[in-house]
Amino acid sequence: MLLGPVTERNRVIDHKVRVYRSDEELPRESQLAWKIAAVAADPVEVSDDVTNMVINRVIDNAAVAAASLIRSPVVAARAQATRHRFSPGSTVVGTTSDVRVSPEWAAWANGVAVRELDFHDTFLAAEYSHPGDNIPPIVAVAQHVGAARALTGGHVVRAIATAYEIQIALARTISLHEHRIDHVAHLGPSVAAGLGTLLGLDEETIYQAIGQALHTTTATRQSRKGEISTWKAYAPAFAGKVAIEAVDRAMRGQTSPAPIYEGEDGVIAWLLDGPDGSYTVSLPGLGEAKRAILESFTKEHSAEYQAQAWIDLARKLHDEHPELLDGDQIESVVIHSSYHTHYVIGSGANDPQKYDPNASRETLDHSVPFIFTVAFQDGSWHHADSYARERVTRPDTVRLWRKVSTVEEPEWSRRYLSVDPREKAYGGRVEITLKDGTTIVEEIALPDAHPLGARPFARDQYVAKFRSLARDVLEDEEIERFLAAAQRLPEMAASDFAELNFTARRGLLASVPEPEGLI
Repeated sequence: MLLGPVTERNRVIDHKVRVYRSDEELPRESQLAWKIAAVAADPVEVSDDVTNMVINRVIDNAAVAAASLIRSPVVAARAQATRHRFSPGSTVVGTTSDVRVSPEWAAWANGVAVRELDFHDTFLAAEYSHPGDNIPPIVAVAQHVGAARALTGGHVVRAIATAYEIQIALARTISLHEHRIDHVAHLGPSVAAGLGTLLGLDEETIYQAIGQALHTTTATRQSRKGEISTWKAYAPAFAGKVAIEAVDRAMRGQTSPAPIYEGEDGVIAWLLDGPDGSYTVSLPGLGEAKRAILESFTKEHSAEYQAQAWIDLARKLHDEHPELLDGDQIESVVIHSSYHTHYVIGSGANDPQKYDPNASRETLDHSVPFIFTVAFQDGSWHHADSYARERVTRPDTVRLWRKVSTVEEPEWSRRYLSVDPREKAYGGRVEITLKDGTTIVEEIALPDAHPLGARPFARDQYVAKFRSLARDVLEDEEIERFLAAAQRLPEMAASDFAELNFTARRGLLASVPEPEGLI
C-alpha cells in the first residue's frame, strides 16, 4: 500500500517520513523501507534510454577499475576475496574468469577497484552519492545465481535501474553529511533493493533486507575528514558486501530492526534530524518507469565531483594566462562556490591536510585548492600524474596552492540544491588578484562533461575513457572484447555474465606482491 499524493509532473509519490513513538501505530506498509521494497518488487520495463545509460555506467565502472588494478587498496581487497573461492561464484576484476569467489567477496574486491580513484559517476543533492557503487554487487550476484534462476542481461539492467532509483531518491532529500554520517548509508538500502529486483523477491523479503542493510551501513563521516585514509575506497564496497549478506539472511526468513527509519530509536531519531525530524521522499508509483539514472553524471577527471568544473576552468585559465603559471605575480585566488564545495573540499573544512603536500592521495582528491592549482599550472589533469609525489611537492605549486582559498556564496549554494536543471550548478566564480592590484574574474556553472555542460559525455566518450584507462593494463584484444560484451548486456544469457569481467595483462597482478593478512 503506497500512501501520499501523486505528483502528476513526474508521476511520483511523495512519502512523508517522520519519527514514531513506540506506542504509535505505524504499519509496515507505511514505513519507508516497505515503500522502497514495493518499488523494487514492481516489474516495470526499462526504457531504451535508461538501458543505454546502464551500459554506459557498466563501461565507466570498468574503466576506473582497470586503472586501479595494482593500487594498494585494490590489491589488498583482491587478496582477501580470492581466499573465498566458491562455486558457481563470481569473478574478480583483473583475474581470469575461472577464478570464482563467493559473491559478497567479489562485490567487495570489485567495489574497491571501482571506487579507488574517485573517478566514476555521481549524484549530488541534499546528500552526495556515487550510484555506480551499486553495480559491482548486482553483477556479482547475477554471475553467482544467474544460471540457476534463468536470469538474462535484461534482469541485470532492471536491477541496476532500481538501485540507482533508490539511492538517488534518498540522496535527493535525506542529508547524511549534515549529521556526519557517511553517504554509504543510502547505498546499503539501494543495493538491497536492486538485488530484490534482480532476484524477483517479494516485498516482505526485500523489506527485511533493506532494514538490515541500513542498520549495518551507518557509520561516521570521519572516513572523509582530515587525513583521508584508504578506507574511503572500501566504504561503498563494504556496503555492497553487507547488503548481499542482508539479502541472504532475509531470503532465509530472518528479520530486521523495524521501523528502521521511523522508529523511536531508529536512524532518523538518533543519527539524523532527531525525534522531531521529517523528510519527504519521492518514489515512482506502481507501474512507473525507473529513470533516475539519467539524472546522474560521470566524471571526466579523477577527483571529487565538486572539483570537476574547477579543473575545466583552470585549464581554460592556463591557456589564457601563461604568464601567471608560476604564481609569483598572484596575490590570492578566491573560489566562490556552494556550501558543499567550501565545507567539504575547500578551506571551510578547516582541514590543514588539504594544504599539506605530504597528504594522502585520498586527501588531495578532496582538496579543491590543490586541484585548482595543479590544473591551472599544467593545463591538464591525470588520474596518476597529477597526484604523483614529485608533482605535489613542487615548490612553485606549494606556494601558489597556499594562496588559494574558498568561500561560500549563498546563490551558488541555492543553485547547487535547485531542482530546476536550468539553474543547477556545481561550479562558481574565481577571483584571482595580482600583486599589482589587477583582478581576473571567471565563472563556470557546470563541468564540461555534465549532460548540460560544454562537452556532454555520450557512448563514444565512455568508450574512449575505458580505452584510455585500460590500455596500460589490458591487452588490446581484451579491451575490445569487454567493450563488445558490455554493449550487448541487455541480450546476454546468464552463461555469458562472466564476460563482464576482464583479465589483466600477463604478469601485471603478479608484479605487485599481495600483502600478508589474517585470512
